[in-house]
Amino acid sequence: MTLGRLGGVKIYDISQTLREGIAVWPGDPEFRQRWVLRRQDGELSNLSAVTMGTHTGTHLDAPKHLQDSGRDIAAIPLRHCLGQARVFSISRKRIGAADLSKLDWRGVERVLFKTRAGRSRQLAFDRNFACLLEDAADFLVRRRVLLVGIDAPSVDAFENNELPSHRRLLRHGIVILEGVRLGGVPPGDYELICLPLKFAGSEGSPVRAVLLK
Repeated sequence: MTLGRLGGVKIYDISQTLREGIAVWPGDPEFRQRWVLRRQDGELSNLSAVTMGTHTGTHLDAPKHLQDSGRDIAAIPLRHCLGQARVFSISRKRIGAADLSKLDWRGVERVLFKTRAGRSRQLAFDRNFACLLEDAADFLVRRRVLLVGIDAPSVDAFENNELPSHRRLLRHGIVILEGVRLGGVPPGDYELICLPLKFAGSEGSPVRAVLLK
């Protein structure tokens, strides 16, 4: 997480840096960057090419991730990705509806969960990351939130291949933001910006996510 200022506004950069060696979900494509043109080789400009999975680093999941007929990332309403968001700090490894019911949800349209993963400066892949239980996903659906974010690699537990929380959220058009870096972000209300690349037909996209205070 890096912090800047724009006038009197604090800017929290909550994105991971995309680079060689960044942790990816087991089996996903590794991040690779190569030079196509180099000025040092006599070319007029520097030009690089990148290959990676669409769920690399800090990224958004669109409904098409788990539904063939679901919206792709290019069709996600931008209002889901822009606007007021509340950061909650939760220490539990398995977050359930009972945990969420204790929080203040007044006026919340977008929510980011700061878990124990947020204490790490770098997102090394940890299979024991915190996640949302199915009843927590149902709770968020009932709250009619637009976006759910977490500082872990997934809203579902690593060992749960059925991805029940993903399915519940995406089925109701809730965008999922995963892999944010919230270590230096105090709980509270912010303005969130996390715009995906406009990939036609894609189920996800890396984002540059920032919080404004």
